[in-house]
Amino acid sequence: MEPSMPYSEVTVSFGEKQKEVEKSLQKTYKKALFTPFAKAITEYEMIKPGDKIAVCISGGKDSMLMAKLFQEIKHHNKFPFEVEFLAMDPGYNKENRELIEYNARILGIPLKIFETTIFDMVYEVDKSPCYLCARMRRGNLYTMAEQLGCNKIALGHHYDDVIETILMSMLYGGQMQTMMPKLHSTNFEGMELIRPLYRVREADIIRWSKFHGLRFLQCACRFTESHADIKEDGTSDSKRMEIKQMIKNMKEYNPFVESNIFKSMYNINLSTVIEYKDKKGVKHNFLEDYDCDMN
Repeated sequence: MEPSMPYSEVTVSFGEKQKEVEKSLQKTYKKALFTPFAKAITEYEMIKPGDKIAVCISGGKDSMLMAKLFQEIKHHNKFPFEVEFLAMDPGYNKENRELIEYNARILGIPLKIFETTIFDMVYEVDKSPCYLCARMRRGNLYTMAEQLGCNKIALGHHYDDVIETILMSMLYGGQMQTMMPKLHSTNFEGMELIRPLYRVREADIIRWSKFHGLRFLQCACRFTESHADIKEDGTSDSKRMEIKQMIKNMKEYNPFVESNIFKSMYNINLSTVIEYKDKKGVKHNFLEDYDCDMN
């Protein structure tokens, strides 16, 4: 049964909509979406022969697009790898669950959904409920992916998430770090996390979804639904939204500010850093070899 809200105006069949979306990724949006997706996978060596990847779908625009891009790159079939399209229902209401299922059908994504009670567990938490929810959701995704025989999970974080994280770490965390394109799991041996949308711009994702008249799930937890300061699009006056607005303001004076923030993680000169941590977490201060530089 179709959900009552989002797609009541759609007159094309599921098959026609799927073909329309796939054609746009091959032509209209190939340069903006598929090319940077494929570039990130190659540049950061995200996929290797024999991999089995759990493409994790939250129901939002980013992860749904990522699923379609994975289907597209599978058509090229340069080397063998497998994908599972995985979604977790942490306690969505009926309408949100139906929206995810409907979008998966109309886009031709063979989705596997499993249920948890995470929303119930974090709803009464006063301190950092969103952080706890995110950690628990990721842990459950790793567990299910592992049960499906996957060695990697793919998340839908994009270019804008990366540069916002860099600024957030500096301005609110007092440290210099970024959202990495891929990570080894510390709790699930042999598992990795990859972010194939690492070079895809959010504005292009939005343009693609509007082009097809698609409506995706925003943040849909009970905390969001019960707070008046949360806007209809699922956003709030959070630190990330402050950073997003800050970047937008800076871009008015410097059109290259976004790319410069991104490139800053490629151009760190340790000789101009007062203190840093190595991969083992050991701190190194510039005074350690300061006098040696004179010899």
